[in-house]
Amino acid sequence: MRIEVRLFATLAGFLPPDSRDGAAILDVPDDSTVRDVVRRLRIPADLERVVLVNGGDAPTDARLRAGDVVTVFPPLAGG
Repeated sequence: MRIEVRLFATLAGFLPPDSRDGAAILDVPDDSTVRDVVRRLRIPADLERVVLVNGGDAPTDARLRAGDVVTVFPPLAGG
């Protein structure tokens, strides 16, 4: 199945070389989870991040569906 992945800030460096504007289209197996996508992109497991699927918070074990948009960014601080 095909999904879109968007990485921001320091995480953008983990996108495949053919990505554009901080986003990439990935073909992943039908039973893929958020964790699977993070591993595929080789984002270190101990690197803190916030993950959204289709704009909503998502646990790492969330199953993905074709057409989902996975957005990953480092935690934000400030005020």
